[in-house]
Amino acid sequence: MRRPGAERVSHAVTRRGLLLGAAALGGTALLSACGTGRAPLMGPPPVAPPTRPTPLTEAVTVQKMRSAARNRDVNLVIIAPDGVSRVGLSVCVALHGRGADARTFLNLGVQDALNKAVSAGMPAFAVAAVDGDDYWVDVGKGDDPQRMLSAELPGWLAQRQLRPPTAMFGISMGGFGALRYARDHKDLKAVAVASAALFVSWPDAKSRKVFADRAQWESHEPLLHTDDLSAASTGVWCGNSDPFARADRKLIKALDPAVAKMSPGEHNDDYWREIMPEVVKFVGDRMA
Repeated sequence: MRRPGAERVSHAVTRRGLLLGAAALGGTALLSACGTGRAPLMGPPPVAPPTRPTPLTEAVTVQKMRSAARNRDVNLVIIAPDGVSRVGLSVCVALHGRGADARTFLNLGVQDALNKAVSAGMPAFAVAAVDGDDYWVDVGKGDDPQRMLSAELPGWLAQRQLRPPTAMFGISMGGFGALRYARDHKDLKAVAVASAALFVSWPDAKSRKVFADRAQWESHEPLLHTDDLSAASTGVWCGNSDPFARADRKLIKALDPAVAKMSPGEHNDDYWREIMPEVVKFVGDRMA
């Protein structure tokens, strides 16, 4: 049973996910994503080469990439439908929750949902996930996930003959990050958030011990910048028993998104697996 009010979630990696990661990295994908101490960024962010050539017909890959923006190595997970060439596919970026990493999406039914949607006639697209932290924003620690998403990830995708990101999906902390990214990328075709970890007040945000001060939090908090978001391209899902249900209802009321679904569920993998087919369809329909 998850402690109410905490957004940290533990995502177990399945045996299949571990084997896929090991195959893609020669064993290195299973290293910890915690990293070492953070040093100040220096110079422009380079586009790191793949750790090995990526088979364009391989549906799921996990590779390590060096992120100058984050000052560490990060996992890059690509999930595509089975039996489809990845060349030229559109991309939805998936942002994980606090305490997880990019590999969590190997366990949440993403590929199964893609396979079924494509079989039903939806145009194929790929999901790309990378490691993040600190609500996917720069909080002054020499670690800038938003810069990684904007300046480095498009190059990594291009190396794999994938298109630049045109959609965002975020879970929990990743929902915060996806909405923050959407403020600066208004051309996104879809932004989907599930159990978004949003904060209705500074004391609530301060309790997470992430943001340096109130001004920093206010500059990033999606609930304070709903005018910068597109209602027509946004979908919001949240369980009624989720500790962030109140905040997500506030987002729905302020934004009036294209999809707003509050339903039975908690802040856990079971809920996210349940809604994954709906999220994939929402994103795919708009990307098409």
